[in-house]
Amino acid sequence: MAIAAEVLDRGTVRENATKIVWTLAWPAVALNSLAVINNLLDTGFVGRLAPAAITAQGASLVVVFLLFQVAFALGTAATALVSRAFGADDHNEVRLATKECLCISLLLGIGLTAVCALLGVLVPHIMIPANNPEAMHLMTTYVVIYGLSLPAQHIIQVLAGSLRGVGDTKSPMWFSGLQIVLHMTFNFLLIFPTRKVLGVTVPGAGIGLAGAGCAFALSSWVSALVYMGYGRSTEFGSLWRLSKPTMEWLRRIVRIALPASIMGIVRTLAMGVFMFVLRFVPDASEALAAVRGGFTIESIMFMPGLGLSMAAAALVGQSLGMGKPDRAEKLGWVAGHYSALVVLCLSIPIFIFAPAIANLLVPSDPQIAREMATMMRFMCTTEFLFGYSMVMSGALQGAGDTVSPMWITIICLWGLRVPLAFILALPVGLGASGAWISMALTQGIAGLMGIWFFKRGGWKTVKV
Repeated sequence: MAIAAEVLDRGTVRENATKIVWTLAWPAVALNSLAVINNLLDTGFVGRLAPAAITAQGASLVVVFLLFQVAFALGTAATALVSRAFGADDHNEVRLATKECLCISLLLGIGLTAVCALLGVLVPHIMIPANNPEAMHLMTTYVVIYGLSLPAQHIIQVLAGSLRGVGDTKSPMWFSGLQIVLHMTFNFLLIFPTRKVLGVTVPGAGIGLAGAGCAFALSSWVSALVYMGYGRSTEFGSLWRLSKPTMEWLRRIVRIALPASIMGIVRTLAMGVFMFVLRFVPDASEALAAVRGGFTIESIMFMPGLGLSMAAAALVGQSLGMGKPDRAEKLGWVAGHYSALVVLCLSIPIFIFAPAIANLLVPSDPQIAREMATMMRFMCTTEFLFGYSMVMSGALQGAGDTVSPMWITIICLWGLRVPLAFILALPVGLGASGAWISMALTQGIAGLMGIWFFKRGGWKTVKV
């Protein structure tokens, strides 16, 4: 990892915290910006299908996010373990941590494929209004196909987390770019039928939303295989031969990954209940359809913060491995402040141009676009505090403290967001707008809680 510093007259070295953070953060910010582009393009493709397909994909986010949380948690564990070992200059531990996390994640990914198929049959009847059977059928098909990508996603998250742990955020950026190009190419070929584009006949499978699911699964597997092959050129060594994980490593990984998984699952289940509430508001199908596009646009605001969160996780872990908790704290705060500032700068134009953006994403249904714009404007009001929330949580997790972010999530979502969404949307009668208000308020509270937990400093003594 490149470190910027100033040599002082006394012969000591003072690090430039801003340069340290951004040296590691900018590729992660670029990577997450690529993910935003991917989601925008994917939403744009599906947004040109029938309203039932848009509703089905929006409702499927509950299942998609739920099962992705396990992969993300194992990536978090990989970053915490690898960064601590890398900071301590223990390269054997770096290799062991990567391979143990990879083996466990691959086994879980395979098992969750079957779980995804089951959820794909059951969840549509819960999430989608009974008067929209076409959307239920499309959601089942999409979720079952999506499940085939889960082992690949687990590989990607662990290896990306390990690379961040050793200070390499550029390689995941390039691999993410490759995955996006493949994803959009497959979308173009699988979603729409054969047609003429600028006078040229373009072949197409014409399988609609199922094509979107296939495109994501295929691009995920290609990206995962590229990650595996790339491992040989890093200090991880060959990753193709994996052995049964040892109990010692299993305990270490679970101690970090379990609270992170619980946090993600709690967050996703809360979103599921939140969307279940939307099922009973006026224009329920339009509100559910608006969620996908609304979250996609929101990601434009928070993805830079997520990139800085990834940098903070690696830097805090490395600093603790060096035995420098004060350095870890300083870098965490610098990343947090920049996150809030960047997110605020992005929120302002999105708030102003929300209707135009929504109509661009969903040209086929003005009512969905109108609801999407309303959701975006509410989210913009507290997004800068969410920028703090992401970075502070990332810094805590990089230190190995995944318990504090878990409690922040439980309190803000289940203690506040879910009941508040129900009260405002239904008894008070604000409809979908009441739900959007609850989201905006609780993400602001999450930011304040993240600041408080990081400031307490208990994470400095966490053992991994």
